[in-house]
Amino acid sequence: MRTMLALTTALLGLATMAAADPAEGVWQTQVDEGAYAHVALSSCGNAVCGEISRTFDSDGEYQSENIGRQIVIDMVPQGDGTYEGSVWRPSNDKVYIGKMELDGDRLRLRGCVLGGLICSSQTWARIR
Repeated sequence: MRTMLALTTALLGLATMAAADPAEGVWQTQVDEGAYAHVALSSCGNAVCGEISRTFDSDGEYQSENIGRQIVIDMVPQGDGTYEGSVWRPSNDKVYIGKMELDGDRLRLRGCVLGGLICSSQTWARIR
């Protein structure tokens, strides 16, 4: 019985590893309004979500009130390394129509308004 439980647990672990999205991990944002963050991306249902895990400014690491807040919201993989969902910009507390594009250890994020007429983008670097 114990062997069967161990085998089932191992198989479930392998299935979870195989299902991991390639965007999952910790990413460093670009500097915005004098600060940047580390964002932990992980699966949330059939999408990818990201929470701010650490924050930095010119003096080093600091404890922002934004730690733990979701910045990447329900990014659904489109099957070609691109994702569609929403992004939150902490500096102005607004949520935008979001797109992500994964290219190795670089992740390009775009946030748009007015149906995509006005957009801003950042490229994040993978930390781990």
